[in-house]
Amino acid sequence: MDGVIDKIFIALEGGADMQAVETVEALAGSGLRGDRYCQMSGHEPGKDQSQVTLIEKESLEAVARELGIEFTKGEHRRNLVTRGLRLESLEGKRFRVGDAVLEFHQPRPTCHYIESITTKGMTKALIGRSGIGARVVQSGLIHIHDPIEVL
Repeated sequence: MDGVIDKIFIALEGGADMQAVETVEALAGSGLRGDRYCQMSGHEPGKDQSQVTLIEKESLEAVARELGIEFTKGEHRRNLVTRGLRLESLEGKRFRVGDAVLEFHQPRPTCHYIESITTKGMTKALIGRSGIGARVVQSGLIHIHDPIEVL
């Protein structure tokens, strides 16, 4: 085991509140069922090709300590919060998460839009620690506490 899933979030469309879920279905070539990226209804549909976004819990905890910004309701706008794994180490790799297989796509850029729908200072807080994007290469269910295994 290389890490685990700590939390799972989806949003029906760009700008919609993130919803915490216990389980989500990853769909090959599409994303997470019920999420804006899968439905092509994100902030800039068609432009952002990451199907799933991931961020490290350790990064979120560092932001909370340094800047006092808490992430209690998915304010980071990422789908999967991981624990125990440096996401940048996944570059060029495929990894199993629950029953699904994901593939590193790109580092996620820090987005100015996030600040307009969350908290002042959010964009600056996430610089250098805004996570990664991945593509779904094999469908399957992902649950909280599922291990992340680099293939």
